[in-house]
Amino acid sequence: MNSPAAAEQGIPTPPRGAAALAGVLALVAALGSGHLVAAFIGINASPYLAVANAAIDLTPAWLKDFAVDAFGTYDKLVLLLGMALVLLGLAVLAGLLSRRGPLPGTVLIVVFGVLGGLAVYGRPDLGSGALAAPAASLLAGVLTFRWLLDRARAGGFELGEHTAPDRRRFLIGAGGVAAGAGVAGLAGQLIGSGTDAEGSRQAVGDLAAARPAPPIPAGADFSGQGTPTFRTANQDFYRIDTAVIVPQLRAADWTLRIHGMVERELTFDYADIRSRPLVERTITLCCVSNQVGGPYISTSNFLGVDLGDLLREAGIRPGAQQLFSTSEDGWTCGTPLAAALERDRGALLAIGMNGEPLPVEHGFPARMVIPGLYGYVSATKWVREIEITTWDARRAYWLDRGWARRAPVKTQSRIDAPGAGADLPAGRVVVTGIAWAQTLGIARVEVRLDENEWQRAELATEVNVDTWRMWRAVLDVPPGEHRVSCRATDRSGYVQTGQRAGVVPDGATGWHTVALTAR
Repeated sequence: MNSPAAAEQGIPTPPRGAAALAGVLALVAALGSGHLVAAFIGINASPYLAVANAAIDLTPAWLKDFAVDAFGTYDKLVLLLGMALVLLGLAVLAGLLSRRGPLPGTVLIVVFGVLGGLAVYGRPDLGSGALAAPAASLLAGVLTFRWLLDRARAGGFELGEHTAPDRRRFLIGAGGVAAGAGVAGLAGQLIGSGTDAEGSRQAVGDLAAARPAPPIPAGADFSGQGTPTFRTANQDFYRIDTAVIVPQLRAADWTLRIHGMVERELTFDYADIRSRPLVERTITLCCVSNQVGGPYISTSNFLGVDLGDLLREAGIRPGAQQLFSTSEDGWTCGTPLAAALERDRGALLAIGMNGEPLPVEHGFPARMVIPGLYGYVSATKWVREIEITTWDARRAYWLDRGWARRAPVKTQSRIDAPGAGADLPAGRVVVTGIAWAQTLGIARVEVRLDENEWQRAELATEVNVDTWRMWRAVLDVPPGEHRVSCRATDRSGYVQTGQRAGVVPDGATGWHTVALTAR
């Protein structure tokens, strides 16, 4: 209904519902237009996605860890949905504030349009031409908003005692805007995802190793008693990264440039890498965000070429310290050069995983895999560029966010069965789990019930020092509530500390402990 003040002054005002709808449809038109233009530039130029990426970049370490712990691999989806709800509320507010005139809502749209432009401008993987997407978004939002408000006043909701509001004209216009924005957004999504990365991956076919990994020996896991299978299926391999939209690259479009403090700059394409003798290695990867007892650890047979060989072909100049790698989406990683060159460590430029080309979400066409280092300093997916440099010259993504420069994986262990809160019959209870100490190997795992003496667990067959090792123990558990803890000792003689520490700056520590009840 018209406000009393407006009625006295003869100013037509749309009902609150119509004004709110104008704000929401302006938002939809803005997002759809920006997404469509971004499809021809780079999907990350979409203002909505650019703001989401900026939010991830600006998120403090403690909040990032909370999101990973709370939502796991769904953290990006939660962020996008949260942004959508906030924008929806602001769109409604813009409409309601503009019933007397379009200026308040227009100002709000411009402010958020500028924020979207700044987010796009700050993307490392986009040029200045990408600003066309937020510009289109801003223009579409302002024009749609003002047009719908004018239509609501002049055509659909006239002021007067002798005329009832005829909503048909306004609703036809609103429906047209909604349909047009939906088509624009869908077209942008289809065009933006038109690079058939999965089709390219399928076309690669089987990858054969000139030096295959040794077969996994019998007795390498206790999966029948609660541990994971020794090798993790590709679809179950953990995934933690900053990519809101997974980069879509065809093998034919991928190149890797090695430059910086080298004697000769080198560029490789996918055919160059695939034509080399491929080596397969069984490697466990672990995320630095893995809390004590956490799930972000997996093992795979990775297939590729020795990364150190590629670097040596380029010729490393004296004084080089860091391997500074860049992903297709602009994410950067700083790796100790010595670790990448260490022959016994076996760093890979990987193109395959468990006998298949890398899955798109795990880095297809190529990624880095360096045993013994947490992923944020070693495991760049969709890698496109490697610069040999010093620590002072370049700072990687996570280094500016409170994380350590060097991050060797810490000796750790985890209880997999029984699970936390289990309710079991009293008596003999089989406890199983995993332990890891990459590049060193696990020498011993011990388990204890409550504060009793530590009991040595049985170790599964070792595959190599760069992989996890399964263990099991049998405990005599009396009736009541209890706590079971585990600790590992690596081959250097280091006994896993029981002192609890969070994941920042270089990985969590502490004994994994689960509570159970025996009856």
